[in-house]
Amino acid sequence: MNCFYLKRLSLPLAAFVVSLRAVIVFPFFILMQVHENISLKSFNTFGLDVTARYFAELQSGDQLEELIQLCPWKEHPFLVLGGGSNVLFAENFPGFVLRIATRGITVERETADYVYVRAMAGEGWESFVEYCVARNLGGIENLTLIPGNVGTSPMQNIGAYGVELKDTFHSLEAFEIATGKIHTFNNADCRFGYRESIFKKEAKNKFIILSVCFRLTRTNHSLRTDYGAVREQLLVQGVQNPNIKDVMTAIQHIRRSKLPDPKVLGNAGSFFKNPVMEEDDFHALVHRFPDMPSWKSDTGRVKIPAAWLIEKAGWKGYREGDAGVHHQQALVLVNYGNATGKEILELAGKVRNSVSEKFGVQLEPEVNIAGIV
Repeated sequence: MNCFYLKRLSLPLAAFVVSLRAVIVFPFFILMQVHENISLKSFNTFGLDVTARYFAELQSGDQLEELIQLCPWKEHPFLVLGGGSNVLFAENFPGFVLRIATRGITVERETADYVYVRAMAGEGWESFVEYCVARNLGGIENLTLIPGNVGTSPMQNIGAYGVELKDTFHSLEAFEIATGKIHTFNNADCRFGYRESIFKKEAKNKFIILSVCFRLTRTNHSLRTDYGAVREQLLVQGVQNPNIKDVMTAIQHIRRSKLPDPKVLGNAGSFFKNPVMEEDDFHALVHRFPDMPSWKSDTGRVKIPAAWLIEKAGWKGYREGDAGVHHQQALVLVNYGNATGKEILELAGKVRNSVSEKFGVQLEPEVNIAGIV
C-alpha cells in the first residue's frame, strides 16, 4: 500500500502525472507520498542495509498539513531523520521514518556587528559552513566537516575545537507533532549541554525542527585557534595572522587526516561522548593513571578524552568481522562493508565494559540508537 494525502491548490489533478516512486513537489500541488519497506542504506552514514516500514520526505513546510493527515505515522514508532550521520540502526525500523529534505538559506537581518542567517533543516551542515565562510561570516568555521544537516545540529549541540553550536545559535522553529503548532525556541529554551539539548530529553520525538537561525559576526571575528593541532596546522600553511577561512581550511585538513570519510568507510563520527567528572573523582583516577590527558569543561568539571580511554584499553584498530574500531581514531566505530547495526552495537558494548573495568569510567554513546522498540 502507498498511502498519501494530496492538497489541491489550483489546477486539476489530471493535469499531472504522479510518480509512485518518489516524493514530488509540483508548482501547484504539494504531494507527500509514503513508501513501504524502503531501504535506508543511502540515508545513514554507517551504510547499514536496513529498511523502514514506512518512509516519506518533507521537502516543504507546506507539507506539514499533509503530514498530520497521513495514515501510518500516528499508529507506529516515529523517527525524524536528517543527514543520518548520528544514528545507528540496530535493526530494521518498524515504524514511520520522515526524512527532512527542506533547503534554503536566507539572511534575516544585519546589525553593525552581526548577521542573522537562517537555514532550512535539510541543508547540509558543511554546505552551510562554507556558505557562511565564503561571505566572511564568522563563528562556525571550527565546526567544519561535521557530518549531518542543519536541523540536527542543535539536537546534538555539535562541537569541535573549542566551539559549540550554542555559541552562535540564535533561535529555531519547530513543528509540534501532537498539536500541529509551530514553536520558536531561543538559546535558553534549548537547554544546551555537552552534546545535549532539550530535543534529546524532554522534547525528544515531540518536535520536528524546521529551520535554525544563527548570529554570526561580520567583523572582529573571535578566532578559536588555541588547540595545539590547529596552531600547528596554521604554521604548516604558513599563516601567521589567520582569518576564518584559514581556520576552516586548517581544521578540514586535520579532520581529513584523522577521521574516515563516511562516503568511503561507514561511520557516524564520534561514537561516545568524552566523560565528564568531578575534580575529586578525577584526582583519584589520575593518581592511578598519571599520563591521562584532561581539560576543564565550561562547568568547571574535568573532561577526559574517550579516545584515550578506548585506546589504552586496547581497542584501537580492533576488528570483529566487518565491525571495527578505527585504526587512527579510537572514538570512531566503523562498518567495513557488511556489518549489521546489531554487530556494531555489540562491539560498542564490549568497548564500554572494557573501559569500565579498567578505569571505572562509564562511556555514554553520542550516537542515537534506533530500531529497537
